[in-house]
Amino acid sequence: MRARWIFRGLLMASLAVVVLVAAGFAVMWLWNWLVPSIIGWKAIDFWQAAGLLVLARLLVGFRGGFGWGHRRHMHGHWRARMEERWERMTPEEREKFRDGMRGRCGHGRREAPPQAAA
Repeated sequence: MRARWIFRGLLMASLAVVVLVAAGFAVMWLWNWLVPSIIGWKAIDFWQAAGLLVLARLLVGFRGGFGWGHRRHMHGHWRARMEERWERMTPEEREKFRDGMRGRCGHGRREAPPQAAA
């Protein structure tokens, strides 16, 4: 199970690198195609284009994570579905779900605190 998560993490990291490199080359290509002929400024290289991309992202802001606002919507949809499922569960099903999640996260079942003698 852990190997699958490591593989997914490496896959996502490599995908992020590919997307960033592609975006940098796209900015460089568009700049070098448009700006020198329109304004007369000089052409830029890849690292300058990557810096422009980061600068533009900083100026626009980080709404909703690295994406352009789509992640917030997906998170809310997931949460609504989970809340709906939780409401339909019986107390026994909820406890079984909690036990399963504790087992997945590596936490043992916690002992109930001792009851005070009456």
